Amino acid sequence: MRTNIFTLLAIIGIMVLSCSAKKNASILDEEGKGKPGVTDKIKVADFIGNYKLTWEDDFNGRGIDAKKWKYRAEGSKRQYATVSSKTITLDGKGNVMIATLKENDQYYVGQLATDGLFSQRYGYFECRAKMQQSLGTHSAFWLQTNTMGVETNDPANNGTEIDIFEYHRKTSNQIHHNLHWNGYGSGHKQVGTINYSPFIGTEFHTFGLLWTDKEYIFFVDGVESWRTSQAISRIPEYMILSTELTGFGGDPALGLYPDYVVFDYVKVYQFK
Repeated sequence: MRTNIFTLLAIIGIMVLSCSAKKNASILDEEGKGKPGVTDKIKVADFIGNYKLTWEDDFNGRGIDAKKWKYRAEGSKRQYATVSSKTITLDGKGNVMIATLKENDQYYVGQLATDGLFSQRYGYFECRAKMQQSLGTHSAFWLQTNTMGVETNDPANNGTEIDIFEYHRKTSNQIHHNLHWNGYGSGHKQVGTINYSPFIGTEFHTFGLLWTDKEYIFFVDGVESWRTSQAISRIPEYMILSTELTGFGGDPALGLYPDYVVFDYVKVYQFK
């Protein structure tokens, strides 16, 4: 009987180790050697020890660090709003605030980007943010390339818009993860998912993306929320923090302004 018990315990131990190895195979191997399609949810803590920090901003200065960020799309019209740098401020407490403003009948939104300053192919990208509180605004943390608009259906070489998170108060308990490629015209392609998070509209939360040459894995508060092997970009991409008024977040006339999305930090890691 004792021998049978020991044998059973040994079998159980092997099964546990096998499941653990399967769970982590797609992320703990070197970039390019992962195994896509593993369905067990993983956590950032499972792999981050194998990654090194390559870029970060904790927004502790007196103003936007011009060596890290550029104001993006300044003066352009985005559906209901005009993009303006006056919407972007540091609060003196280690956060950058990107507002939606209303002045008379004009709305303003803001965008920051690392275009021309920093881009990276593959790795782990993360921000910590507190969502806006009003209807109308659509906030996001995303990756982009300047060649993504080419309609050749070749995301590997032209890049993919990777929306690590998108959020609006119209559905206050949902975080959107999306991919867009092959331009924004008639050939545009898109895939995405909705992550239901009851308390996502309150306090700070983390949003992350692990990007390898096999798959994208998205995270909310350190836990996997979606993964896909579609439209894998194989070129460096830059980061964007933004607010918009596109109608996606509801009728802007129903919003209360100013309204802010607040970013505590942005960090990027690469496989050691």
